[in-house]
Order: sequence, then C-alpha cells, then structure tokens
Amino acid sequence: MGCAVLQYQKNRRCIQRYIEDFSVRRTSRPPFLWMDKSCFMMWGLYEGRWRDDKLWAIKRMSLFSRLSPEFASSADLHEAIMDSVSSVRDSLPKEHHEHFETLRQEIIDFAKAHDIPRESLAKPNALREAAEHLSIPDLQRLATLLERFEYLLVHHEPKKEDYAEALEYAERLYHLKEQYTSQVALLEQVGILKDGVIEGIDGNKYPVPTLEQIASRLFERREGLSTKHDQGFTKLLLVPFGMSLNILLETLKQFLIEHEKNNRSFNLDADDPLCTWVGYEGADIGDSPKLVYYPQSFTREGHGGKTKAQILKEQAEGQLIPALAGVAGEKGERAPGWIVHLLQSSSPSNPHSPGLALIPREGKGILQGNLTPRPPLEAGKSSEEYLSILQKAQDDEYSPYHGETGMTPEDWIMAFMLHLTETGKPLDDVLNPTNTASYCHLTGAFFPFPDYVPGAYLHSIDLQVRFSASDFNGHKASDGTRSSVIV
Repeated sequence: MGCAVLQYQKNRRCIQRYIEDFSVRRTSRPPFLWMDKSCFMMWGLYEGRWRDDKLWAIKRMSLFSRLSPEFASSADLHEAIMDSVSSVRDSLPKEHHEHFETLRQEIIDFAKAHDIPRESLAKPNALREAAEHLSIPDLQRLATLLERFEYLLVHHEPKKEDYAEALEYAERLYHLKEQYTSQVALLEQVGILKDGVIEGIDGNKYPVPTLEQIASRLFERREGLSTKHDQGFTKLLLVPFGMSLNILLETLKQFLIEHEKNNRSFNLDADDPLCTWVGYEGADIGDSPKLVYYPQSFTREGHGGKTKAQILKEQAEGQLIPALAGVAGEKGERAPGWIVHLLQSSSPSNPHSPGLALIPREGKGILQGNLTPRPPLEAGKSSEEYLSILQKAQDDEYSPYHGETGMTPEDWIMAFMLHLTETGKPLDDVLNPTNTASYCHLTGAFFPFPDYVPGAYLHSIDLQVRFSASDFNGHKASDGTRSSVIV
C-alpha cells in the first residue's frame, strides 16, 4: 500500500513538471514522454537533472527538436494559447487550422472548468501552482492535451497515432470519413461553416468537430453503442447547435429556393418555400428565450429544460448535453457549440443507405435489431407520450430506446437538408398519398409559454416546409416523432 502511495505521488510530480516544461519551452532541455498500459508517467531533463532516475533508460522522444528559436519565446507561446487568430496558427497548413482551434479551445475549456486562470497557461510557475489541486486523472488529461497541442505545433500535423484505432473502428462500422466529408461540404455549401467555424449566439466561434474527435467518441462508447448500431443508428448528423435559430431557418429557406431552381424532384413555392409559426422568431436568444431544450416534462414550471445560452456555457465547462444521453462530463473529446447525432438510416437494415428513416404510421413499422429488437416509434401518439417513452428508457438499459433523445428544430433543419441532398426527396412529407411519412414532433425542445411542442414537416399541397407548434397532449394518426443518439 505504501509503495502504491509513493508511486501515485511520484506520478503526480512528474506530470506537474511536464506541464511546467511545456510552458517553459526550453529547447535545450526537452521533456520526454513514456506511457504503458497501466499508468501515465512523465519524465524529462530540467536544469541538467532527470525527473526520475529510475526511468532514465526508457525510450526517449524529443517533443521540441524542430522548434524554431522564434517559437521558443514565451511571447509566441502566449500568442498560441491566448489568441484564436495568430501567426502561430497561420504557420500551420490550412487544413489543420481547425485542429489547432479545437485543441486550443479544449485546453482553455479545461482550465476554465478547473479554475485555472487562462493567463497562467503560458506562465510555467503560475500553471504549476494552479495545477497543484488537480487529481491524477485530471493532470493526465491536461498533460495529454498539452502534448497533442505541442505535437501539432512542432510537426505541423495532428498526432495520428492517437486516433488510429478509433478511426479504423469508426470507418469499419460507420463509413465515418465519407459521411463526415460530405456533411462538412454541405455545411460549407449552404454558408453555415465559414473557415471551419460557426458563430454562436454568444458571439463565440465554435470549430466544427474533427473527424478524429468523432471517431474517438464512437470508439470510447463502442460498448454502449453496439446495440444502437445493431438497431440501425449509423447515420451521422452534425448540428451547429450554437448558431441562432433565425439564421438556420433563413439558411434552410435559401437552400429550398436554390433546390427549386436547380431540381424538379418535387415542387415548392419558389417565392415562399418556408412557413414558420411566429413563436420561432428569436426564440433562442434574448434575456428570456421562449424556447428551451431537452425538457424533462412539458410543463410550464419544472420542465427541466435549458436555454441555448445555458447549454453553450455548460458545454464550455465540460458538461455534455443532454445529461440523458448517457455520457458524462470530462470523458472523451468535446466540441462546444455542436451536437453530433446518430440517426437511423433510410433502410436501418442497410447501415450505409442514403438519407434518414421515415416515421412509420401505426402498424407499419418494422422491428430492427437482434441484440435488443427495437419497435419503431410509430405515429399516432402525443408529444407527451413520446417524451415519456424516451424518459423512462434512460433508466432502463434493457429498453430498446435506451440512450435516445428527441430532436430539436436545429436537428431537423440539418436532417432535412441532408436527406434531400442524399435522396432528392423531402423528409416528413406528411401528405404523401402513400402514407409512408408523418409529421415530426420535435420533443427535444419546448415552448413553456404557451405549452407548445415544436414540430416540422413538408406540406406538399401548399408546397412549403413548415415549422409549427402544437399542444403536447394533442395527437393525430399522422403525428409522430424521430429520436437520435447523441455521440
């Protein structure tokens, strides 16, 4: 027991010193790294001494051998950490700017969540003092982030070996690279993604999640996601949640106008293809937003939902939203401002089929999955009933709906554009004479006043995509919902 305590203390000291070395940037005394499967230990040279003389023969890896003398200055380090647009970032290949921003923001977010002053990140003594209170796992996390950041700066590319196994797994099960590439292209095409970032309602810039981040999340959660994959949840959906809903609705409108000009797969009102209920105007902004997200109930008081601003703040502090997604705080790679989903593909038995699964009418759904067979959420229920099903499933790991959550208006906008792009057909064409589609209650959001639940669909007679809202108790044979798994 005594030896274990001594080793714990030694590991902690080594990691703290590594953090100090990262900040000092002494190119003549480079830090070194060694890891094995059971522990994470840092060692290095500092003032001519080994951090731990018992580890001096372990494989050496110089992290700063390629650093220029100019970059070794504390001023350049300060610029790299503190400024989102800097000469340090610009010195990297353009395709790695997003990775730079993501790692930099993760370091800043970690510091904020653990009460480490941001300015101390570029000051060795201040950083070492601020990190004194961290646990070994938190020290490991911070050291890993710093190591990845410095690797990117030294080698001008991400540290691929960190993600090799995760990338292979995600490609094999989800064809992730193809899905990711096509969705990033769509985001750029419609003007949502500019220079790799979106602007949130809080004025902050949020980089799009990287391929490596998403692969890492899928790999980390592979055990829990195996059942959902078996049920057909393989369709990736990148949602720029932090953006203004007004802007996203206008983006959808322009997308529909452009589609009507260039495609004739279905008809739309060329002058007014999008109709929205008045309550959506500015619903996610202001001092008292009208729209809340991820409610626990559809009641004015005690709904448990949060505003978009609250969610962005919690994301920045390391909390994954929503909590009912079954994943917790600091674990894994995060991307504030974004929410990454898995949805069922158009043919759940074929995980790589284009587009998304439709909402079946009552009695028309097909059971999916062998591990835990999942009956589809068929149309004909109220929003309150659908929310109840998903809520109860969160506490029941044997439920076929475990780990699923309702969609938001932001989710549906991206889902509609993706589905139309991949299939040439509209999503949720409720008046289709084949009765194969339904209205979609968006149970991941709620208007507490006047107790309405958002919804969306295509009205093929009036030739419009419509965003409406309805009473949470109301239901029709054509009213359904679509759920997703948040990664």
